[in-house]
Amino acid sequence: MPKRVDHEERRAQIAEALIQVAGRRGLHAVGMRDVAAEAGVSLRLVQYYFETKEKLLFYGLQRLTDRFTARVGARLRAAGPDPGPRATIEALLLASLPIDEESRTFHLLYTSYSILSVTDEALAAQPFIDNPDAAENTLTGLLEQAQTSHLADPGADARTEAISLLAMAAAMGTSILVGQRSPESAIAVLHHHLDRLFTTPETPATGKGSS
Repeated sequence: MPKRVDHEERRAQIAEALIQVAGRRGLHAVGMRDVAAEAGVSLRLVQYYFETKEKLLFYGLQRLTDRFTARVGARLRAAGPDPGPRATIEALLLASLPIDEESRTFHLLYTSYSILSVTDEALAAQPFIDNPDAAENTLTGLLEQAQTSHLADPGADARTEAISLLAMAAAMGTSILVGQRSPESAIAVLHHHLDRLFTTPETPATGKGSS
């Protein structure tokens, strides 16, 4: 009896091959034939599952996004049952920094895809990010929550600070990739800015006990 093919498993295998080879060579240099060789399957099989390179790239990025979400979740679980807004923001920002092989590949491929989509109409047509403001909205909400609980500077503009933190994390990630600074240096800078926004629960920004 012929072995039943798990199509989702096969798609995942091919996407993992894309991630691995793109992490080594860069997204711009990867073709479907390279992915097929990395996965140990035929080019025809890769084309059967994904039809175009653009669809393959988007599926691979979706898998990277799922991994990113899992890393954030792991950081939050490590912070305890009720991590609070600052710990949640830290988990989101630090998980995006390329401080190990997994996060390095995530940052490299996302940055590469963004740059390539500027000049590649086929890539630009893909739904690269279904909700481009999701991270910004999440951080804004967390900062507003902290302000309501008297744990953050009440005079700060939450959305502006959220935009600044995300831009800073992205720039820090790139500076780590190119060797401009160490992960420890980037983390220290992010902590510096979070310390500017947040106070500890014992010393709320308003000088009164938290509600």
